[in-house]
Amino acid sequence: MAATQRMSAMLLAPPAYSSQDIKAAAAYAISSPAKFAALMECFLSKEYRLVQRAAGALNHAARLKPELLPPWIPVIAEQLLQKNAPDMVVRNSVRILENCELPEELHGPLMQTCFEWVAAPGTAIAIKAFALTMLYRLSLIYPDIQPELLLLIEEQWETATAAFRSRAKKIILQLKH
Repeated sequence: MAATQRMSAMLLAPPAYSSQDIKAAAAYAISSPAKFAALMECFLSKEYRLVQRAAGALNHAARLKPELLPPWIPVIAEQLLQKNAPDMVVRNSVRILENCELPEELHGPLMQTCFEWVAAPGTAIAIKAFALTMLYRLSLIYPDIQPELLLLIEEQWETATAAFRSRAKKIILQLKH
């Protein structure tokens, strides 16, 4: 409880949440599994601003100490799969999960959602890029989705941003290699 209160205070205290604040919250979170759990409690909060700030810190913490993630992967995926989840939560969650070993029961729902994000014109480009990587990784397990992934990339190529094209080009090369 004390760790969660401290984490909440860290995430909400600064008037302008900076990258320094994200790094400080992440460093605190990775110092113990209990403090990481406190960060996860903030990430699962109903308070929009707290969740938003926790998402950034969680993403940073996951890169610093990925071994803390496995028990939390289903929880992060659940947040990601919620309809109407804030873009910041989705972007950070898909970024975290794109390189994780995912439990098999999450493959189908995540695959479906990632295809939807990549196909939807209004999806933020960062979310599309991370979703492409997740789909590529899943296509190594389920090669039957590779043609669909390639077709989706081709359909968007002409109107895609440079960031999308860069990520897509790497995936195309990997799939055709």
